[in-house]
Amino acid sequence: MTGAHSPEVVTVGETMAALRATGAIRLGAPMELSVAGAESNVAIGLARLGHAVGWAGRVGDDEFGQLVLRTLRAERVDVSHARIDREARPTGLLTREDRVGDLVRVLYHRAGSAGSALRAEDVRQALVPGLRVLHLTGITPALGRTAADAVRAAAERARELGATVCFDVNYRARLWSPEQARAALRPLAGHADLLVASADELHLVAADPGHDEATAVASLLAEGRREVVITRGGDGASVTGVHGTVHAAARPVPVRDVVGAGDAFVAGYLSGLLDGLTPADRLHRATTTAAFAVATRGDWEGLPTRADLPLLDRPAGTTLR
Repeated sequence: MTGAHSPEVVTVGETMAALRATGAIRLGAPMELSVAGAESNVAIGLARLGHAVGWAGRVGDDEFGQLVLRTLRAERVDVSHARIDREARPTGLLTREDRVGDLVRVLYHRAGSAGSALRAEDVRQALVPGLRVLHLTGITPALGRTAADAVRAAAERARELGATVCFDVNYRARLWSPEQARAALRPLAGHADLLVASADELHLVAADPGHDEATAVASLLAEGRREVVITRGGDGASVTGVHGTVHAAARPVPVRDVVGAGDAFVAGYLSGLLDGLTPADRLHRATTTAAFAVATRGDWEGLPTRADLPLLDRPAGTTLR
């Protein structure tokens, strides 16, 4: 997509180098090097489904930063508005290790990172007329004041352009407290047309954090959200809007790795939105892309192309010849 035309979707956030261990890091478990970041995971998912998408963020002037940019370019994500930090801030680093059973532990090494120094002027230039969707998460505002200001500026600019603002709450307890998150994310959610959250994240953005799910969703819609999507992991998802509420079950697949499933879901949902699908069909595509993610190892590596989408409708055990 790079250089062809302006992206129809832009995502804004931090992408890190990712070291994935197959056991306890303290015991020297083998590690694989990749990249990871919620917003770039969504960008890759959309690009694989054939959409023109760009990523705006900062990386360090280092080898990890080059890895991030090279990976996104290889996945046909436009990085022409990515910035290389020239002030010796490093590219952030994520480590993850498989613990007991299917438990995974993720640790961040991103304090003082290039991504945490993202600025409003970095992202405004990426948002131009013709933009259809801006995707943001609640992760980037947790990285620092300038990053939070950049996210807010991006949302304001997208609204000026008439683009749909998608906001995924995506709360990370290792980055900040619920009180800190609510203070920052509640105002940011006010810019969203499409709000995505898990049921246990609604209290961070709803008018009254004590409300039950139905009341919280109703209050968000009354405040101007066009749609509220609730993700429930293995129990599927729902979307509520002027059309009422539509539910979808999760697609049954063998689960290998749940990290990145939420980003895959959002990529599928936004793809359906861009294609003009009904809410039910958007959810179907979203649960399908999420199923591909959980059935494969890695944050984004298993995300499907458009040609892959029908594969889950084949009978179990099918061999394609």
